[in-house]
Amino acid sequence: MTKRYSFLIPIITIVLAACGGGGENKAAKLQQLKQEKVKYNEDIDKKIAALEKEIGVKDSVQKMKDVTVTEVTDTLFEHYIDVQGSVDARENVNVSARVPGVITGIFVKEGQQVSQGQTLAQVDDQVLKANMAELRTQMELANTLFEKQKNLWSQKIGSEVQYLNAKNQKESLERKMATLQDQQSQTRIIAPISGTVDAVIAKVGDNTAPGAPAFRVVNANNLKITANVAEAYAGLLKTGDPVVISFPDINREIRSTIGFASRTIDPLSRTIKIEVPLKPDAGLRPNMIAHIRIVDYTAKDAVVIPVSVIQYTSGKPYVIVAQNANGKLVAQRKTVELGRTYNDRAEIKNGLGKGDKIITTGFQGLNDNDLIKL
Repeated sequence: MTKRYSFLIPIITIVLAACGGGGENKAAKLQQLKQEKVKYNEDIDKKIAALEKEIGVKDSVQKMKDVTVTEVTDTLFEHYIDVQGSVDARENVNVSARVPGVITGIFVKEGQQVSQGQTLAQVDDQVLKANMAELRTQMELANTLFEKQKNLWSQKIGSEVQYLNAKNQKESLERKMATLQDQQSQTRIIAPISGTVDAVIAKVGDNTAPGAPAFRVVNANNLKITANVAEAYAGLLKTGDPVVISFPDINREIRSTIGFASRTIDPLSRTIKIEVPLKPDAGLRPNMIAHIRIVDYTAKDAVVIPVSVIQYTSGKPYVIVAQNANGKLVAQRKTVELGRTYNDRAEIKNGLGKGDKIITTGFQGLNDNDLIKL
């Protein structure tokens, strides 16, 4: 105020000096100056009001906040139970010899495709071969004697006992030969399934025995995923439930269903075992890590928004949307009812509808009717 009226002081001083004396003249001049001051103040106030109005409009424009909006659409919302599992082969077999002995030959290599019953290696069978050779000599004699006794008996020459003894000797040797042949077959290490030789553990010259793995054969066309799920979810899982499986190592995702869900809980880990069958896939390998998302809740045509845009006041959730008001774009709060959430997505049961424009960037600090721009 001092600066506003400081220029009036010299004028008053000059006028008073010019007047010199005379009380009446001085009073009249003083009254005139006061009237001029009031009029001048009114002019100043009008100018101030005009400037404030102009500046206020500019400030309101400057205060418009830049925002980004996303239009609400109906979509499918799924809630998952997350567990980690691994790929396993239903037919993953460690193959061992059926009889003890020294390995004399290996006939396959790692990565080779084999058929069920194919010979993988040979265990030393020289003793058996010698016994079989000796037995064949005995069988030849027994067969000759039997044929002669048979011919004689057909001619009613000789006794029946001689014929039966020759027959029994022949058949006995044949049974011994069959036993030796069976024993010889057990000296071969054979593939119990069709698949790929995943590992050749044995070497020529190694001593082997039943139960000692010599090969590992895997059928990669019959794979499954196994996982252990916490006891808390036991009542929510059943055979046939849909799952989404992702393989981080190969950046792939597939959908399938639970093929088996255990009915018992492991007393040590307090988990239940589940299995998910897989279709043949050249990219999958046994023991590969798999991330399993078990679908335990599904909502069709749901309103889904990012969790990050939800704010709270007095414990109640709300979001800020962009709306047109009198030709201007303004922010408006909308109280919402939350459903389930998963990761960064939330289901909205009530409060938002298709077509609403949610402010996803720049919503911090906005109040109702604040001017915004996209």
